[in-house]
Amino acid sequence: MKLRLHFVVDPMGWLCVSVVFGIWLYNSIFVPKLVLLPHYNEGHIPWAIVVCYYIASALCFAALFRASTADPGRLPLDPHIPHSEREHWELCNKCNLMRPKRSHHCSRCGHCVRRMDHHCPWINNCVGEDNHWLFLQLCFYAQVLSLFTLVLDFCQYYYFQPLTQLDQFTTRHELALLRVSALMGVVMFGGMTSLFYTQMTGILSDTTTIEKMSQFSNEISKKQWQSALAEVCGTRWKLLWLLPLRARQPLQPGHHYHRSHV
Repeated sequence: MKLRLHFVVDPMGWLCVSVVFGIWLYNSIFVPKLVLLPHYNEGHIPWAIVVCYYIASALCFAALFRASTADPGRLPLDPHIPHSEREHWELCNKCNLMRPKRSHHCSRCGHCVRRMDHHCPWINNCVGEDNHWLFLQLCFYAQVLSLFTLVLDFCQYYYFQPLTQLDQFTTRHELALLRVSALMGVVMFGGMTSLFYTQMTGILSDTTTIEKMSQFSNEISKKQWQSALAEVCGTRWKLLWLLPLRARQPLQPGHHYHRSHV
């Protein structure tokens, strides 16, 4: 498996990604330190809860990293267009290059992206044909992790047994740190749930965010959720839809292109 990295030079985007990474890092450090590990050491919770939280945290970070660094579907400067597919291509009036229909020129990145959904500053990358599934995974795992965090913060005060061994740091700062954690959890869960819903409705109706904003009339009929997600994720194996550390292959041959060799 060969995963190519794609970086966008945008200081504002770097700042937004740093904020998202900081929220993930904060909860991945302080929730286990203040809640999970102390209660596990005293036998209040099983080891499975600790492992599940770390798995959710790892998958969330992996999805964030892959969505931020995966090529969204950038078109090459010298695409080889098969004669049978030329009617499905058009000329971009901004970069004067041929591109498949439903592509869009990103003014932030300065190039065309196949089936571009939108440019997301929070991952400092476009969301296009080749990384849309990763963005969807990021929304899903961010929901799981933030909800998990909120449940643990709630249980810390209203369900778990009191801890008998508290260090000086926990005694002084536990309340403030967990309040910040809960606030982040509410904001992330609410925002990601709304974003996940809009992304899913767009995928099922085969309409991108840009097309919705421009009131684009899509002639393609509404798809079944299995086939729609399989096309976005590049596989019909549903278990692979949840794994960010893999390469995506288009299901329909007409969705890829060939580079001309120099």
